[in-house]
Amino acid sequence: MTVTNILLSGVVGSTAYGLAHEGSDVDRLGLFAAPTEELHGLRTPKESHVTTSPDRTLHEAAKWCRLALGGNPTVMELVWLPDELYEVRTPLGDELIGIRASFLSAGRVRDAYLGYATQQFRRLLGRGDGSFSADTRRRTAKHARHLKRLCEQGYELYRTGALTVRVEDPEAYHRFGEQVAADPEAATPLLSHFEAAFAETPSALPAQPDEAAAEAWLRRVRRRFYAPDLSTV
Repeated sequence: MTVTNILLSGVVGSTAYGLAHEGSDVDRLGLFAAPTEELHGLRTPKESHVTTSPDRTLHEAAKWCRLALGGNPTVMELVWLPDELYEVRTPLGDELIGIRASFLSAGRVRDAYLGYATQQFRRLLGRGDGSFSADTRRRTAKHARHLKRLCEQGYELYRTGALTVRVEDPEAYHRFGEQVAADPEAATPLLSHFEAAFAETPSALPAQPDEAAAEAWLRRVRRRFYAPDLSTV
């Protein structure tokens, strides 16, 4: 896959969280700018490019902004990575990191992170009593780790307005994953705890994101990549 005009890209997922183990895939996420001229035709450019081996997802700048404004946990981590995990970092990418708080709002962060965690929980319960294959057990433990991560990170972001991508105690996440793999109901207290914590804690985030800041950044991107073909005029 060849995608041009990449503005920001880095290593995300388990490697970024500090939860990777030997044999784990290395996931990469980034965003790119479509040439501005291509946005005005009958068919707009493809908004996402996804590959495996290597695992990489690239979103067009406008799509990334829409997802981030909705509180999407996956795209949001891109602008909170430790510096050493960035592989492409342009001036416009740095500008985006600089306005990352503008994409946040209390309700959307709560709903997105708790919503994703609840989805993971339902998957776990759907797998029964733990009497399944070794492969399914591994996947169950992985989903349980990410349920815990979504709750912890989402609550931090909701409470403080900042996101720490690398988890503080990876071993606690692995232990939790094994407990839930043995008994999916073991995840219930954690999810209940964070549902109550979100409900009872005042948020550092505003009620609405600052869409004007996102819009202004996106317009700078469009100006930067506007190169009309004057031969057709």
